[in-house]
Amino acid sequence: MQHQIKALNLEEYCESFAQFFARPKEILLFGDAKLHLRFINALGEIVFTPPNPVINLQSQLALLKKFGFLKLDEIFEFVKIVRYFNYLKSLKCEGILGEWFDKIVIPAPLLEIAKNFNEQGDLRVGIYLELDSINAGIERIKKEIAESLVRILHQNKLQNYLVDRQIHLINGEECLLLRAGFHHLLKGQILNRSAAGFFYVFPQSIAQLKDKHNELNNQKESKLFEICREISSVFTKHFLFLQFINKEFDRFDSYQARLNFAKERDLEFLAPNPKTKNVILDSFKHPALKNPKSIRVELTRQVLMITGVNAGGKTMLLKSLLSAVFLSKHLIPMPINAAKSSIGSFKHLHLILEDPQNSKNDISTFGGRMLQFSHILRENDGIIGIDEIELGTDSDEAASLFKVLLENLMQKNNKIIITTHHKRLAALMAGNPQVQLLAALFDEKREMPTFSFLDGTIGKSYAFETALRYGIPKTLVKEAKILYGEDKEKLNALIENSARLEMKLQNEIALTQEKSRSLEQKILRLKGKEEQFEKDFVTRQNALESSYADAIRAAKNVIKAQTINEMHREMNVANALLQEAQKNVQQRTEAQKKRNFAVGNRVKYHNVRGVVLNLQKENALIELEEGIKMKVPIQELELSNALPKQAQTKIHIESPKGAHVTLDLHGLRAQEALERLDEFISNSLIAGFDEVLIYHGIGTGKLSSVVRDFLKSHPKVVDFSDAAPKDGGFGAKIVKL
Repeated sequence: MQHQIKALNLEEYCESFAQFFARPKEILLFGDAKLHLRFINALGEIVFTPPNPVINLQSQLALLKKFGFLKLDEIFEFVKIVRYFNYLKSLKCEGILGEWFDKIVIPAPLLEIAKNFNEQGDLRVGIYLELDSINAGIERIKKEIAESLVRILHQNKLQNYLVDRQIHLINGEECLLLRAGFHHLLKGQILNRSAAGFFYVFPQSIAQLKDKHNELNNQKESKLFEICREISSVFTKHFLFLQFINKEFDRFDSYQARLNFAKERDLEFLAPNPKTKNVILDSFKHPALKNPKSIRVELTRQVLMITGVNAGGKTMLLKSLLSAVFLSKHLIPMPINAAKSSIGSFKHLHLILEDPQNSKNDISTFGGRMLQFSHILRENDGIIGIDEIELGTDSDEAASLFKVLLENLMQKNNKIIITTHHKRLAALMAGNPQVQLLAALFDEKREMPTFSFLDGTIGKSYAFETALRYGIPKTLVKEAKILYGEDKEKLNALIENSARLEMKLQNEIALTQEKSRSLEQKILRLKGKEEQFEKDFVTRQNALESSYADAIRAAKNVIKAQTINEMHREMNVANALLQEAQKNVQQRTEAQKKRNFAVGNRVKYHNVRGVVLNLQKENALIELEEGIKMKVPIQELELSNALPKQAQTKIHIESPKGAHVTLDLHGLRAQEALERLDEFISNSLIAGFDEVLIYHGIGTGKLSSVVRDFLKSHPKVVDFSDAAPKDGGFGAKIVKL
């Protein structure tokens, strides 16, 4: 894990974060990140005091498990944890925090022990009376020793031998600093000599007091051992609770450190989303950079290939993406707009960033790179970052090899981020719909990278321009350009255009497939409706036949009637049955008609046609083709498939005056550029131009992107491509109409 932190340039950032812990621990946070974030957010809503520093207590817990005894300062470390959780419980938190703290029930004996200590970790006076008596005796003896030394310092006969009037402490013993010859006036023990040759003397007159002092100290140590043994026995009885609360303290410490780190640096949390594998960053700034340019990038496909200018920020973009994933995985706050960002959940994070060459193991650059790949080919559901993927070997061979390796990793559901200078691999991978291209841009006028990126294209490395920028003489660069040749430049342009056309074709295929699926779904729905209509028809037919059968039986009963009154009665019954059957058929027909109508349907009302604007119980509001709105009975409407009549208008178009085959959009805003471009295309079509040239420049890439999107969507644009280098290169488009 430290290797990943170092490779991503996050060492200083993580060290700053670790300073917020009450005791040293791993910065990683495992488990359900969303649940952890709920606790952190809840903690951010209350006012609390962070815990004081606490030592790691694993060895002390191991000693208690073996029925050993702790020292007083070790006992106090447990007391600090018990007191802190008792403080948290006193805050009377609600919600998820309240539920957590309420479940921590501190045993009464541990609370009593905690009361016996003051804030400095000493036992309070009045709890252990014998210890209090010993401490009082020690203080009294110390006072007598000090007074005795002061009296000796003020003896007149000793003044000539005193180097100074201070009481010195050598090896824990109080003494005086005297010149040679003092033994005629003062009896004592020499403890040491100073650098100047003076003597540190322990006066014999205070030896008896010192012996009493040492004796009392021994009694104190004995009494403290007895107290520690007593408390340790209580701790052993509650060993499981102490083990539990020690673990819970680390958990709370992890939460509060993250929260306070975020507050101090104005950072945000972003938990990984287990429902996606996308990485969408908004306003993210890599913590290692000073005055960084915030980035917005969307990694929605399986592979992201970053190409383009040298020193243009490709590697840092890769590290930024992987840093955000790492920080999100362990819920470490970061500089980001979390509301507009999203990071997927990945099982593993692998980095191939540095040159793997190792002279000790006789491993070449390419051999080391292959060894790195052999380790990750077994992984799945991870995210992998590879810097300069074709490092150390022939680019054409490497392109074919790495294409196969990348496809193997893709089959195992890995997300992959790559940087490369070579167009061959990018061209091979561009046809895959799961590959996303991103190019680092170069400002040709200023001859500087822009540290911005353009989506959907293969970038140029600008090796010659970079060489000039770093001090290579112009004459040498000019020779290199001649040696490189125009044919190679044209080949690179063909590779880029081929990759772009391949991507366009893949997008069109995907769109066609989506339309086909939509059409199939509509056909299935229509078949379902047809089957339902047939069922309804059979049901109504059976009901009608049953009603008429009942009416016929009633009519036969009329014939059998013996009296006029009976005949009238049976005829009335038959008529009622017929009327009821007709009413049911009419109601069902009207209901079916109403059910078949929807707002927007074209309908026929008597001899006119219109469109349904609104449906009510019995009536419908329709708008006729003449523009008149009418409210009519639904039962009088019929569905109509006829198209509205269109007025025939004769149009005469004059050819525009002063039409040109080129358009320059430099310096225009996006909206103004689109208006000019739309007018230019229209004039070119009217003038009969088959091919035109549009200059938009490179700049930040925004205008280039807007122009490309417009040309893609224009129905009269047959095709378009980047212009040749002499006509503007990436900063211009040749458009076929």
